[in-house]
Amino acid sequence: MKALPLAGVIRPDSTREPADVLAWLRLANAPGVGPVAMRRMMAAFGLPQQVLAQSVAALSSVVPARLARAVLAAPGAAVSALAGRTLRWLDTPGNHLVTLADDAYPRRLFDLADPPPLLYIQGDPAMLARPAVAIVGARSATAQGTRDALTFGRGLSESGLTVVSGLALGIDAAAHAGGLRGCGGTVAVTGTGADRVYPAENLSLAREVAQRGAIVTEFPLGMRGLAANFPRRNRIIAALARGVLVVEAAARSGSLITARLAAELGREVFAIPGSIHAPLSRGCHLLIGQGAKLVESVGDVLDELGVPAPPRAAVAQDHDVTGKARLSEPADILLPALGYDPVTLDALCERSGQPPETVAARLLELELAGVAERLPGNLFRRLG
Repeated sequence: MKALPLAGVIRPDSTREPADVLAWLRLANAPGVGPVAMRRMMAAFGLPQQVLAQSVAALSSVVPARLARAVLAAPGAAVSALAGRTLRWLDTPGNHLVTLADDAYPRRLFDLADPPPLLYIQGDPAMLARPAVAIVGARSATAQGTRDALTFGRGLSESGLTVVSGLALGIDAAAHAGGLRGCGGTVAVTGTGADRVYPAENLSLAREVAQRGAIVTEFPLGMRGLAANFPRRNRIIAALARGVLVVEAAARSGSLITARLAAELGREVFAIPGSIHAPLSRGCHLLIGQGAKLVESVGDVLDELGVPAPPRAAVAQDHDVTGKARLSEPADILLPALGYDPVTLDALCERSGQPPETVAARLLELELAGVAERLPGNLFRRLG
């Protein structure tokens, strides 16, 4: 789907006139008017100010009459207040309002049936046009999943790909952190207004992403993190990327929605396999069964996308047990009995021939060394 043939394009680095901001916000926030109807009116009549200059009869030729009347109704106090708040927000360096009539609007979003009319961006709008891979997954990620998201995020970023995710806890946060470590950088797509950070625990991460990458949302300033916002956010994540990598996901999760949207848009879908006993591996296994590419390394993703791996002076050791030499001898002896699948304390005692109190103490040492993790249900597993 191509960009609209609109005249009078206003570049995002130019000053937004109050009347221009009010027209865009008035049209975008008219009751019942979504991205599809708004785009239809603009395709017929031009920029929002031109749409608002039409008659009810004229607008009714392209949208239902009730929408035409809603569009032409006098803007309420809420829209006027939003326009004032948005203009003040745009006065802050690094804040941008990009419309689908702007040159800076990311072309990949036009693959959507309902590309968002407005994008509120903190950071560099050009980041949204760079080749990207999305990394998504569970909020309640395991230590291994967090490590994988960080490793893949960094590796993809070091290869020049921008890492896109949703700024949620768990996998998203680790993916952004990894993206910030490479030249590709990272883009966070949020489900709130640009003046809010959700969850609050990611405030410092959000500031770093805005400074060194970009945060983008279609939702107006002041919008809270409503549940209905996040599926809409997911479609932008899928559209911006060349492919979506799911690190950990339950059988029913928002990550699978993102993967499905990506597949519908013709993007690649990747999934990291895990233990058959781990609930957060079931979503990934489901995707693999449906045709997603099973990946074990950053190179698998790069090969599929045709992106050359970056030259390295030395091979990164992210997946190696680097703390092993610092462990005491008893803990080191326990490692062979501790597999990558979850295992109970009793099973470890039987495998190692050690009493429960000894095994429990050794497991704690392994956890502190970062080579093992405790899972719900008093299960344990080795970290790769």
